Amino acid sequence: MGPLPEQFHLFNNRQASGGSCRTACALLASHSIYGAGIMKFPNFSLPGSDGKTHTLKDHLGKPLVVYFYPKDNTTGCTNQACAFRDAHARLRKLGVTVIGVSPDSIASHGRFIAKHTLPFLLLADEDHALAEKLGVWAEKKLYGRTYLGIVRSTFLIGADGTVLEEWRSVKVPGHIDAVIEAAKRTS
Repeated sequence: MGPLPEQFHLFNNRQASGGSCRTACALLASHSIYGAGIMKFPNFSLPGSDGKTHTLKDHLGKPLVVYFYPKDNTTGCTNQACAFRDAHARLRKLGVTVIGVSPDSIASHGRFIAKHTLPFLLLADEDHALAEKLGVWAEKKLYGRTYLGIVRSTFLIGADGTVLEEWRSVKVPGHIDAVIEAAKRTS
């Protein structure tokens, strides 16, 4: 996939405030992996923490939250996972399935799930192919060092695979409330 349009990055930067980004979705819809029209979540085939390989097709038919996080058992990622864990019953009541995705191994996911009693599936995107398709594998900077990594992002996907809401460069505090409010609009 080629670089994303400059307009996308401008809207993506707006995400730091935690708002959704329908305009960026519209821009992505015209980008090479999506074709014209409504943005569909890309197909994938990834190993899951349950020992099975999962595809998008496996999860169609009901709303789905897919959240991307950089690394198991780090402070921000643990806070994010625990926020989804704590809101899991509310999301399930709305008919929403939650899936977390990171480039960590299945073994790492297993330890992360056990340590924090996570009730949802984690997928291993070790070659970051899905993250790249969605533009959430990007250049990051930390303490003056530049590297490639996951940009914390969440996608609310409709029963038909259409991206209904998208949050990029997520700040964990308060994010789960925005996801729940968006999920309520799908039911």
